[in-house]
Amino acid sequence: MSALGAALQQLGQLMQNPSSGPVNWAMVRDIARQALASAGDPSVADSQVRAVVDSVRLADLWLNEATTLPAVGQDPKAWSRSEWLEATLPMWQRYVEPIAIQMQQVMTSAVPSDQDLSPDDLSAALPEQLRGLFPGGVPDEMLALLRPMMGMVQQLGAAAFSMQLGQSLAALAQEVVSAGDIGIPLMLDATCVLLPNNIDQFGDGIGLTPDDVRLYLALRESAHQRLFAHAVWLRPRLIGAIEEYAGGIRVDTSRLGDAMEGVDLSNPDALQQLMASGLLQPADTDEQRAALVRLETLLALVEGWVDDVVDTAIAGRMPSALALRETMRRRRAAGGPAEKMFSTLVGMELRPRSLREATNLFAAVRSMGSVDDRDGLWGHPDLLPDAEDLTDPLGFVERSSQPDVG
Repeated sequence: MSALGAALQQLGQLMQNPSSGPVNWAMVRDIARQALASAGDPSVADSQVRAVVDSVRLADLWLNEATTLPAVGQDPKAWSRSEWLEATLPMWQRYVEPIAIQMQQVMTSAVPSDQDLSPDDLSAALPEQLRGLFPGGVPDEMLALLRPMMGMVQQLGAAAFSMQLGQSLAALAQEVVSAGDIGIPLMLDATCVLLPNNIDQFGDGIGLTPDDVRLYLALRESAHQRLFAHAVWLRPRLIGAIEEYAGGIRVDTSRLGDAMEGVDLSNPDALQQLMASGLLQPADTDEQRAALVRLETLLALVEGWVDDVVDTAIAGRMPSALALRETMRRRRAAGGPAEKMFSTLVGMELRPRSLREATNLFAAVRSMGSVDDRDGLWGHPDLLPDAEDLTDPLGFVERSSQPDVG
């Protein structure tokens, strides 16, 4: 009976604040903030704010010589981890909702409605842990008590998903160094934002001065925000590509059944472990594969352009540039623990492939043409290279330089 009590207590905690949709965003926020408070989220000191502002201003002076895209008009900001969380939640909602809808639909259909179940069927549908508590059969009184719970699957799935998502976002908040660090738009407007405490953590152990590390990350952040501010079509195009890909995510129903059988309801973390067990996967269809290629190509182009712009800006100016560039590339290629947790939960990788190819392509356009030619590719989505172009940078330069005689 103690196991049953623990299970019911866990259920009560999950259902205390029911959600009207597939994700309980109030719960996501609460769980994330609690996790950040437990891990430590020091406020940003005035000296850190000044250092961020000075770094972004110097970065903008260097970038003005490396790109034709102007600096953003908003003042730079220095955020704590909680401030990053609060500011980015609206965009996470747009990205995650399509995935959560798929999860909710499958979990709801996997358990029959309590109205359709006879007492014998209801008893058979109960988890093995509950049936095992009553070797002589589940009493009618207990079945009457448990019957309404069979109709709670939708709310239960939303609550479990929300708890795990809150923990994942809290983990990301402890790793990101800027608003543009992940490479996808997380704010509605273009503003340079750095997270000083995370930057200090990023710089530990690489043997470089904090000023160099902060300046290098400020260069990358300003380049990201310049691009999003200039190419007004890019933000909605990226959001649309992510939503299209997310809409094709499916739940592995065979794994769902196996995972549900092994859930220990007396373990408070059981439902969260279930949601993070890799049940989500892209549908194996031509449409979904095409959506993935479009998303990965666009993400690679954004990061590749930023790489070339920053490399141009720091050439001959920063002796530590090579070490910083390699540190960033290793970090981006491997991904941190939080990114792996997020990709397991929602079935979406945050880091693009073909990044090196995209960097080489933009460098080729610049060296064989000019900075204007490279930056001019962002004037319209039809001007950008596609996935095939990334494998043949020199061919793309030659084709794009030919006059249009149509």
